[in-house]
Formats: sequence, C-alpha cells, structure tokens
Amino acid sequence: MRHAVIMAGGAGTRLWPLSRQGRPKQVLKLFGGKSLIRESYERVASWLAPEAICVITNEAHLPMLAKELPEIPPANLFGEPVGRDTVNAVGLSAAIIGQRDPEATIGVFTADHIIKPLDRFRGAVETAFAAAEENVGSLVTMGITPSRPDTNYGYVRRGDRVSDGVYQVKQFAEKPNLEAAMEYVGSGEYYWNSGMFVWRAAAIMSQIQKHLPEAYGPLCTLGAAWDGEDCAEMLGRIYPELPKISVDYAVMERADEVLVVEMDCNWIDVGSWPAMESVVVPDGEENVSVCRNVVHLSSRGNIVVSEDDHLITTIGVEDLVIAHSADATLVCGKYDTVRIKELVARLKDNYADKYI
Repeated sequence: MRHAVIMAGGAGTRLWPLSRQGRPKQVLKLFGGKSLIRESYERVASWLAPEAICVITNEAHLPMLAKELPEIPPANLFGEPVGRDTVNAVGLSAAIIGQRDPEATIGVFTADHIIKPLDRFRGAVETAFAAAEENVGSLVTMGITPSRPDTNYGYVRRGDRVSDGVYQVKQFAEKPNLEAAMEYVGSGEYYWNSGMFVWRAAAIMSQIQKHLPEAYGPLCTLGAAWDGEDCAEMLGRIYPELPKISVDYAVMERADEVLVVEMDCNWIDVGSWPAMESVVVPDGEENVSVCRNVVHLSSRGNIVVSEDDHLITTIGVEDLVIAHSADATLVCGKYDTVRIKELVARLKDNYADKYI
C-alpha cells in the first residue's frame, strides 16, 4: 500500500517574528488564508486517502497540527520529543508504518514548500512511486528542474536513464557558489535537491541499518512499541540519544541504489522572507506585500508582511523587509535576512524565551 509522510519539524527561525517556537512556520497563514501544512496536506490528499497520510513533528506542535489537519487520524500524527534531524524523522516514520504495513511504499513530503501546478507534481510523484515499487531496494529522490542558477539549494546530478523521467543519481552536490551553480544549470544534468523522497519502508530501514547502525536498532524498537502503552516513556528515553544527522549525509549520499525523478514544477522553499518575492505578485514598484493594509510612498523593492489589520506604511525606502507580529517587528535590509538566526540568538541572550 502507498503511504505519505509530511515532515513538519523545525521552528522556521528565518521567518521570525511571525514564526516562533510555539508557532512554527508551517502553521502560518500567509497565502490565501491557508497554512503551509494545510497546503501540503491538500496536495497529497488529492491522490491519497487521509488514513494513509502521516505527519511527523515536534510533539509540542501536535495540538496545532491536529487542528489544522482534522481529517488525519490521531494515530497518524507522530511527535518527536526533540529534533534529531531528518534521518531519524524518516526512520521513525518508516519503522512505525512498516510495522503496520510491511509492504508499505512511503512518499516523504515537506510542509513548507509551495509547488505548482498540481498535475505536474502528481505526475512526478506517481513516477517516483512506480520507480520505488519496481526497483525494490532503491531510494528515490525527487529533483526539481532548476529555473535559474541558485546558491541556496543543494543539487542532484543525474546519471544513466532508467526509464521515462527516472535516472540513476551520479552525485549529490552541496550548495554551490554562483559560478558552480551556473555550470550546473547550464549542463542540463542537475536538479535542485527537493528533500522529497519515495521508498519502500523496508528499503530505507535497510540502508539505515547499513550506514547508521547505531540508530537502526533504537528506531526499530520504537516502531514496534509505537502503538502500545509504554511508547511515550520509551520514546522520551531513547529518541534524544539518537545521532543527529540529516538523511542526505547519513544515507542518501552513501546508499547502494539511488534514483532521481525529474519534477518539472514551480517549486518554492518558503524558508526566508525574500522567498515571498517568488510567491506574491509585486506592485508597480516591485514591492511585495503580504498583509491587509499597506501604503508605499516613493518606495521600491520592499517586502512587507503582517497577519493582522495593522497598517504598515513606507516612505522613500528600498529593499527592506518589514515583518510585523503582535509583539515584535523586524526591519532589516532584504539582503541581511541571512542574519536573522544571529538576531534570534541575541534575543535569547537578552530576553530568554519571551520573543522566541
């Protein structure tokens, strides 16, 4: 049977001050009144029943995600007591689903991306599921056809063709400099690394066993105990001790058989405020406004964000980010948003968790 896991961990620090520890970016309603997690769920639910969809997130966020996704059975909402990076998130999910359905094929999707159009997304996902089912030991990643040289994404280089839209993976490349990114895109052999995957539950667990054995045993133990009465105590004791590492580093770059499926979609990783420029239509002066009330006067290239009715006005400014929440406001240069994590660390020093 086919299953889906939506990974909804992380607090989204780069979207501060709207995204906080107690209100992560996946529940922000910035686009058309729908949260990012809701958008992700509806994409997957267009072809898969709610009973086959699972979400893994920080256990503290389970109530708000349950409210956003009432269709998903409570047993399909998996809570991590602490974040231990993506290899453990996908491993725990596969261990649980594999216990429930030993023949499971699992698609792993993200909670903070905007992907359009839906038909192309669904077509690529169907191709990826078919590839994972036909090549039973393989791990399948989905590569986004790049629209430009971009230094913010990792890349996947394709190798030999396996079937229509499916290739062997020749190389995973880290976030490149601009010169390398231009070379990658110009070659036609590279995709953006989407962080979305399809594999049989048994295949990913086998590769974790081979390449990260210290996590394999504990994950299997938790998967076997998950639906039992003692799971909570066991999870709190075992999970924080797992090695913290991404699935790319731990498994994908080392696995025996990795395939890539081409996904020719408009794909936006909503990971920072400048990403709004790829989502929202600007005004005549290239200002992007994600808010109800805004007036710009002699201003150009700004990004203004607010979820409430607060009026934001600008006069004679360029290339600023202004993000307003109920108790905090960010004003910074558009090209300085990479320092927001540094700012949040300073806030923690000055105010503890009050604004975090």
